[in-house]
Amino acid sequence: MAFEGLAGKLQETLKKLKGAGKLTEKDVKEAMREVRMALLEADVSFKVAKDFVNKVTEKAVGEGVLESLTPGQQVIKIVNDELTELMGNTQSKIAFASKPPTVIMLVGLQGAGKTTMGSKLALYLKKQGKTPLLAACDVYRPAAIKQLQVNGEKVGVDVFSMGDKLNPVDIAKAALEFAEKNGKDVLIIDTAGRLHIDEELMDEVVNIKKSVKPTEILLVVDSMTGQEAVNVAESFNNKLGIDGVILTKLDSDTRGGAALSVKAITGKPIKFAGIGEKLDGIEPFHPDRMASRILGMGDVLTLIEKAQTAFDEKKAMELEKKMRTQQFTFEDYLEQLQQMKNMGPIGQLLEMIPGMNSSKLKGLEVDEKELVKVEAIIKSMTKKERINPDIINGSRRKRIAAGSGTTIQDVNKVMKGFEQTKKMMKQFVGMEKDIKKGKKKFPFFK
Repeated sequence: MAFEGLAGKLQETLKKLKGAGKLTEKDVKEAMREVRMALLEADVSFKVAKDFVNKVTEKAVGEGVLESLTPGQQVIKIVNDELTELMGNTQSKIAFASKPPTVIMLVGLQGAGKTTMGSKLALYLKKQGKTPLLAACDVYRPAAIKQLQVNGEKVGVDVFSMGDKLNPVDIAKAALEFAEKNGKDVLIIDTAGRLHIDEELMDEVVNIKKSVKPTEILLVVDSMTGQEAVNVAESFNNKLGIDGVILTKLDSDTRGGAALSVKAITGKPIKFAGIGEKLDGIEPFHPDRMASRILGMGDVLTLIEKAQTAFDEKKAMELEKKMRTQQFTFEDYLEQLQQMKNMGPIGQLLEMIPGMNSSKLKGLEVDEKELVKVEAIIKSMTKKERINPDIINGSRRKRIAAGSGTTIQDVNKVMKGFEQTKKMMKQFVGMEKDIKKGKKKFPFFK
């Protein structure tokens, strides 16, 4: 899970400050030492970590913070603000050309995930009402063109290819011409990478840049490589001049150092984050929301956006009514599991809920095989049991397990998942109502 190690340590350190009725300068400095260690362990650049801690300390020991009625909460707010600033402050969107097509050139090292990310970005833009075209300009890596074509077909986006015998510069120019003639308003160019930065790689991407004059040059980097991802970003920016960064595998990086360092080091914003292996696994990068997640304050806005995309509005209203009247049944649970699966891994959703301890709910990710098992267990229940799960005692569980071809342990797991999901969704319904009324508050302002 993204930032898991860093988030845990920061939350633990700041919890001590929040619980203190009175703070001294010494208390703040000791806490900031722990924060600096947490940042360094998360693979954040030493300079970035040092500057961050200095800024927070300077603000925390000044401006009457320590003399305020809630000094701990004020310090947490400063940390939140500085984390947001560190990652770019505001969301950086793609700059679309005034005259289509907008040309987006993806660059990066081999293995960073450029080809997959090109398809993810194409699907994302397609959902925004654009008509993208993917251009296969990686003529060196075996199967790169085929991979792009297969993914393009999956997301319903055309792929321009001229095989692997022509010069990538000529292919890029021909792709631009094709996009202009065929009404494509976005052209996404998948370029070749190398295992390391070399002169040949840079010459090629510079020549493509000169030939098609891209609106945006986005560097795709693997966040799992930590500090090396930042070094790659700095090198590409110096030699090519990038407009932004896409971090892949951010959901798998428990450290998060790349996300916290890349903007400070290069001055270029993170525009998107790749999450999961599926082709819809891409999110716009919101620095304020990410800072909130790291500090355990949740990310309700992203959660609601995901829900609005995945859930049928009429069914959502019916569900809200059921949650308010305590009528949530096992049949509702099965339907919500299937819809929640469309929102992404449950672990990622949990870290978006303020105050939710995601560690207690690990292992609830539901894949296709699990859904089949859950469905079999629920269908083995009587109608009365589905409506009123409290009556499901030991003998009933044994019967349900036998009827579904599963074990009592499997039934117990489904029962536990039902109760936990019921609590989570009840909390979510309340937060959504608060946001709609403009009453959403962060924990440190309560």
